[in-house]
Amino acid sequence: MSSGTPPASDNALESSQEVIHPIEHAFETVVFASRWIQAPLYGGLIIAELLYAYKFLVELWEMAIHIRQLQETEFMLGVLGLIDVTMVANLLTMVIIGGYATFVSKLNLETHPDRPDWLTHVDPGTIKIKLAASLIGISSIHLLKAFVDVANENPEHIKWKIFIHVTFLSSAILLAWTDRLMLKKH
Repeated sequence: MSSGTPPASDNALESSQEVIHPIEHAFETVVFASRWIQAPLYGGLIIAELLYAYKFLVELWEMAIHIRQLQETEFMLGVLGLIDVTMVANLLTMVIIGGYATFVSKLNLETHPDRPDWLTHVDPGTIKIKLAASLIGISSIHLLKAFVDVANENPEHIKWKIFIHVTFLSSAILLAWTDRLMLKKH
């Protein structure tokens, strides 16, 4: 009775695995390709960064043509506003480059002379910490603007700005600590 052919139930199992395998492979290919759905989002962020550059230039132009009328405090607030716009643009750049390189596709920039150093070790943990540090910097600028113009600021708004800043600071410390623990485990 043993003719060397496997029982019918084994043949059915093998054929069902052959059917599942190509379907599974096709599904995994679609799942992996879905990362490209994020590409237009990064394109949109590039457009937002261009708009921020335009906003920066408009604010700079306004400061330049009104420089004689500006009091020192107003000028300082204008400069802090420019710094704020620049820091948000830096944040956008980190998200665009880091996010694209981490989640969509590898950037082939190994030989590019202007390649940023932080790009060599970009990963989700590094991006999170850099983003948190950028948010703290932006929050610091907003807080500094409130302190410089304290006479015109609502004390309740200053309290909220301090609370938000401390929250960002605490979150960044927690993220860095968590990331450090994860690195120790690996």
